[in-house]
Amino acid sequence: MAARHLIEEKLSSEELFKGGLLHAFSDRVRLPDGASARREYVVLPGAVMVIPLLLDAAGALQVVLERQFRYPVGQVMIEFPAGRLDPGEATQCGAQRELREETGYQALEWARAGMLHPNVSYSTEFIEIWFARGLTAGKPELDQGEFLEVFSTSPAQLLQWCRDGQVTDGKTLAGALWLQNFLSGSWELAWQSALASGAAA
Repeated sequence: MAARHLIEEKLSSEELFKGGLLHAFSDRVRLPDGASARREYVVLPGAVMVIPLLLDAAGALQVVLERQFRYPVGQVMIEFPAGRLDPGEATQCGAQRELREETGYQALEWARAGMLHPNVSYSTEFIEIWFARGLTAGKPELDQGEFLEVFSTSPAQLLQWCRDGQVTDGKTLAGALWLQNFLSGSWELAWQSALASGAAA
């Protein structure tokens, strides 16, 4: 649905800030009623999030998660593995890379679930959600200055943490929704083999 009667037209743009991650702008726009307004927003690269499925020693399904301190909110957060895409990187390759670098795991099969826009009011950021299964453990390759704890738990425990407010990270909540519907059979996934590293988008 186009809903063209709601579209705002950019009239001018001013760069406010450019850092290592954030690139902020202030644009003047024409509103649907002809009036003008300011729109401040942050340009961010695309990102990926992975929902890794793991069988424990008893054959029970587990999901791989991370605990990481997030400075802006001053809390240790429970999250699915995620990270930014490199320029020109295919999203599946980015998902494979982030899973390997952050957790050490590599996966035989991958399935794209969908995309989310976590901050539509002030950011261009998008995050593609990928599932991974057939995991093989390895050694993480964390960036300098990156500290996190990798662990696994049952889908039921993760959903309880979401319900109880122990998981508040938006992308992880969206991932839990996808996980719940996939496990119930309501939402299907198309599985495919891992890609060779370095594949272009």
